[in-house]
Amino acid sequence: MLKPFSNEPLTDFTREENRSKMKEALQKVRNSLGREYPLIIGGEQIYTEEKIISYNPSRHSEVVGKVSRADRALAQRAVETAAETFLSWRQVPPEARARYLFKAAAIMRKRKHELSAWMVLEAGKNWVEADADTAEAIDFLEFYGREMIRLAQPQPVTPYPGEENTLEYLPLGVGVIIPPWNFPLAILTGTTVGPVVAGNTVVLKPASNTPVIAYKFMEIMQEAGLPPGVINFLPGSGSEIGDFLVGHPLIHFINFTGSKDVGLHINSLAAQIAPGQKWIKRVAAEMGGKDAIIIDEDCDLDDAVAGVITSAYGFSGQKCSACSRLIVVGDAYRPVLDKLAEKVAQLKTGPAEDYGTDVGPVIDEASFNKIMSYIRIGREEGHLLTGGQGDSSVGYFIQPTVFAGVAPHARIAQEEIFGPVLAVIQARTFDEAIAIANDTEYGLTGGVYSRNRAHLEKARREFHVGNLYFNRKCTGALVGVQPFGGFKMSGTNSKAGGRDYLKLFMQAKSISERF
Repeated sequence: MLKPFSNEPLTDFTREENRSKMKEALQKVRNSLGREYPLIIGGEQIYTEEKIISYNPSRHSEVVGKVSRADRALAQRAVETAAETFLSWRQVPPEARARYLFKAAAIMRKRKHELSAWMVLEAGKNWVEADADTAEAIDFLEFYGREMIRLAQPQPVTPYPGEENTLEYLPLGVGVIIPPWNFPLAILTGTTVGPVVAGNTVVLKPASNTPVIAYKFMEIMQEAGLPPGVINFLPGSGSEIGDFLVGHPLIHFINFTGSKDVGLHINSLAAQIAPGQKWIKRVAAEMGGKDAIIIDEDCDLDDAVAGVITSAYGFSGQKCSACSRLIVVGDAYRPVLDKLAEKVAQLKTGPAEDYGTDVGPVIDEASFNKIMSYIRIGREEGHLLTGGQGDSSVGYFIQPTVFAGVAPHARIAQEEIFGPVLAVIQARTFDEAIAIANDTEYGLTGGVYSRNRAHLEKARREFHVGNLYFNRKCTGALVGVQPFGGFKMSGTNSKAGGRDYLKLFMQAKSISERF
């Protein structure tokens, strides 16, 4: 009997035994750095001359791994292999497909600290953030497996005299999976296994910053016994193979998480009909945010500031859900600034592998330079409350930064920075705070700290985001608990970790037989 879904517990690193296990895992992973990894097409390992070199952002001279890079010929082979495999994979009973996911989840649990350690060294996640990433990956496997079993059951239709009517869900075909580097195991796992358990086959193009942890995912799916060709592992550059895959006539859908600009480009390209294409391609896209937390005058200010700090600086602000705008109502403004200045200055910035690090590195040199350029803009658009310094000599470290007195339409209040930079805006009234919060092109997450029930109800109605949180942080959506996906330019509202998700990669067939 399959147990009801429950979220994977997080590791308590205040316990010495857990810290020891994580240190052992880090040492094990460090002993494996610098190895070469292949592509995987139809179960075959393929090594290429061209490599993607993955570096440790906490120590950018350190090579994490060298992963073979695909060209268009290999991309064509991967698509054709996925299309051929689809003919048999779609016939596998849904319950059997789900069991592959449950087996993979069990393997992940056994390798939990090792997987987290890879993310510490390849993505620059501190222990807590990496552990949460691994737990979410396990959640996706467990949740989507159960969802496929549920959707495979007879679907409710209205009885009609003299006929038998049924509705069943069928897979679409071959998809392209393009996950981000910031959740290199969780989002990669969820965006891949959701379509797969629904009966599709896929070409997985991992992020070039984090291809090694992506390969570790492939190892796990192979160990779980997933048939060759169901997931084809194809690292490569977007310019070389990305557009080719998206525009291919055999592709039925694209599952993408990343920047707004790339997402819009994919959406536009997928809308063009390629020669030989016989269906309309679907695009599921999550494209970032410019997320705001409102602190009302009547609330627990200490609790609110703590939630803002966690939301703004967890994983160095490199989350699409991160709080990058803080909107403070009325007389709460000055006390909030004082508390922010004190608490943010106490955050520990350093290498992700050091236990107790609050703010690790940003992912690479390009991100470092982009964020530092926004900090220079922020010095002109607001008052630097704390932080503002960066050091890329050893790793890509940027101090957690707060700008106060920022105008609602300033660039640092409108553009996605994707780093540890928070813009603080003062609102005269709660109504004005809601208007400011909504006045961006994004609509992913948002939060309100308030004891005023009327204000919370107003936010419930009018705060236009896909994930809204009251009196808690605006990051850390749990699979099955808070289905995740935004409005406006934040994406297609695909609601990862929700009961609608698998339907994005299936088509409903109605069958009617007259007696």
